[in-house]
Amino acid sequence: MDNHFRPAKSSEASQIWQILKDAIQRRKEDGSNQWQDGYPNIDVVNKDIERKIGFVFTQNETIVGYTAVIINDEPDYLTIEGKWLTNQDFVVYHRVAISEKYLSKGLAKKMMLCIEQYALSKKIYSLKADTNHDNIPMLKIFEKMNYTFCGTVYIRESPRKAYEKVLKR
Repeated sequence: MDNHFRPAKSSEASQIWQILKDAIQRRKEDGSNQWQDGYPNIDVVNKDIERKIGFVFTQNETIVGYTAVIINDEPDYLTIEGKWLTNQDFVVYHRVAISEKYLSKGLAKKMMLCIEQYALSKKIYSLKADTNHDNIPMLKIFEKMNYTFCGTVYIRESPRKAYEKVLKR
């Protein structure tokens, strides 16, 4: 399988939005309240692409995953009930979603490994992310990939479990 991780193009917004819509529905079916408040939406996707923070994960040219990857810019992470492992430059990522047709193939983990490589390519050794307390699939991935639970952050006034992984230099 030929996997690539690259910036999203504006022409791909509708494909990306479909992947996110399916993920929003999946969260709902799992009984999670994450992403059930009208966010993310197509405007968020378009803004991600415009700001050059939207990334797609492809397999043989087909978009199979999406995430937003941001360097040193997450105002909601300035206040944490707990403590981050580091106070250095960091990469934060949001809106991790895998296409419905490609679930349970380990692609979220592969995409997160690509985010690690992206961080290293920028000489950044800290990854930060958060998820809802009831997003069991994401919590399991954080655990498998050796993330450390650091505390609680609030995203749109909703508590989220915050994680950090420090990469080896």
